[in-house]
Amino acid sequence: MFTEIPRQRPDTPLLDQVSTPARLRELPPEALPELANEVREYLLWCTGQTGGHFGAGLGVVELTVALHYVYNTPADRLVWDVGHQAYPHKILTGRKEQMLTMRHKGGLAAFPRREESEYDTFGVGHSSTSISAALGMAIGAKMSGSARKVCAVIGDGAMTAGMAFEALNDAAHQGTDMLVILNDNGMSISKNVGGLSNYFARIWASKSYIALREGGKRVLAAMPATLNIARRTEESMKHLVNSPGALFESIGFNYVGPIDGHDLEALVTTISNLRDAPGPQLLHVYTTKGKGFAPAEADPIGYHAITKIAPAAEREKAGTEKPATPAIKKPKYSDVFGDWLCDMAATDPRCVGITPAMCEGSGMVRFAKEFPARYHDVAIAEQHALTLAAGMACEGQKPVVAIYSTFLQRGYDQLVHDIALQNLDVTFGIDRAGLVGEDGPTHAGVYDYAYLRTVPNMVIMAPSDENECRRLLTTAFEYRGPAAVRYPRGTGPGAVIEKALTPLPMGKGVKRRSGERVAILAFGTTLAPALEAAAVLNASVADMRFVKPLDAELIRELAASHELLVTVEEHAVMGGAGSAVNEFLADAGIVKAMLNIGIRDAFIEHASPAEMLAECGLDAAGIEASIRRRLGA
Repeated sequence: MFTEIPRQRPDTPLLDQVSTPARLRELPPEALPELANEVREYLLWCTGQTGGHFGAGLGVVELTVALHYVYNTPADRLVWDVGHQAYPHKILTGRKEQMLTMRHKGGLAAFPRREESEYDTFGVGHSSTSISAALGMAIGAKMSGSARKVCAVIGDGAMTAGMAFEALNDAAHQGTDMLVILNDNGMSISKNVGGLSNYFARIWASKSYIALREGGKRVLAAMPATLNIARRTEESMKHLVNSPGALFESIGFNYVGPIDGHDLEALVTTISNLRDAPGPQLLHVYTTKGKGFAPAEADPIGYHAITKIAPAAEREKAGTEKPATPAIKKPKYSDVFGDWLCDMAATDPRCVGITPAMCEGSGMVRFAKEFPARYHDVAIAEQHALTLAAGMACEGQKPVVAIYSTFLQRGYDQLVHDIALQNLDVTFGIDRAGLVGEDGPTHAGVYDYAYLRTVPNMVIMAPSDENECRRLLTTAFEYRGPAAVRYPRGTGPGAVIEKALTPLPMGKGVKRRSGERVAILAFGTTLAPALEAAAVLNASVADMRFVKPLDAELIRELAASHELLVTVEEHAVMGGAGSAVNEFLADAGIVKAMLNIGIRDAFIEHASPAEMLAECGLDAAGIEASIRRRLGA
């Protein structure tokens, strides 16, 4: 059991010999526990250097070793769900020496990615996709005459999403040969651990039992009544020993488990048997999130991800130097939202908070404690979260949905059909809007303006600082209809936050700087770099605040008094706020030179936030350079 993250690279003599899974499969079974120990220690060290997802990977070290030992990867397909548990997979698939580049520009991605390795069979970042993808691969392999095997590994949290059950249902309907491993780390599905459970799990996964089961089906096919009795007897035995399996058996999967996900001998034996079993198989393994690192085992939520540990020289310097003035800690935008939600709930008993499994990330921990009866975590079920809010709004409540920009994409039909079409009073706090740095394109919220502003009845707001975020949230809450406030990950510029719940005028921006020739229309947090560039160019700057409705009066005024209008947004240019301004001018018959600055038609790869903004020309220097090029042309 480790209690500290190693400061120096650990000695890993056995792991150093395993350059690929093929080399892993040359090891004798008795060497696997030592290999797993070295993988865990190496993972602790390298994640401490780079930061990133932490607890989930520690929990699946033995499972990852067993999977690559049993399956002939990459010919066989191994599909990971979500992807934050795939760091041990990367270590064992030829990327060990690249792990220190994780989440850095030009380095390894934070999630499995097809372009990165042939062992990454499916790119992920969002949850509950593994079973659908694995089923598609299994069907595709069968169509092409391939004998390759397919296995999906899904975490219990991801199993709460409807998409996972849709895939399970289809796989059972088609009778596809595939294995689904449910990695139950105690965060969602309760454990059922004991000698009897483990004993029967080994029997149900044995080759002799599988052969007897399949042979019995064929023999009894001509005697339906007897076959039905046999099936019910088998299901009753499984239900008696282990009730979670009843659900999967009723869908049509052969359920085995739960077994200890850290027992390599049991894992290798069981997975070997199920790999060759006909039809859809589900293996339930229980693991400990953060396994092997005592602080993470004690606090699996807090150690879901960590920031990198500063080098020793930096730590020593920080310990000896006293800052001239104490740094003022700026609140994150998610904290601004969480505090606002609590304050609003204290004044309005109709205020209800809804989140799809993002309590901590969305800043709702305090709300959940202070208003437990009005707090609803619906698990990883974005579609349900939105229609749940719609139903509450029908009964006169004021639901507030806290959701990441990229996760709201998954509930788009519900937003259009269930909320906007009926003009229901639902407020959206859209977190992680814009570029998100090291998490990369899977989590970059750069499409929400486009997919929201085309929907009738929607109001879309983009605050430029923390106080404006609080005031626009109040504006959205008081608006009778669907309204969204979009804010980024991390901290803002450090604006003083007013305690009062004061709304801003609907659809009105504000002019922040007066200049000549060029007027910059800044949306959201691009205001700060826009002001910096404008100071050099002597340009005017407007904080637009609203993407829909636009401040028509302000745009007309700026168009009439400037040669060039420039829109700046941390969002895709196509379909974004700049496009909305272009459409307004065209509809109004106003001919004006335009420049739209935003994110190009491409997925922006992971890097630090500053590097990503610079790459997209959204820092002050990039905005200035783009305007100078246009003026020169």
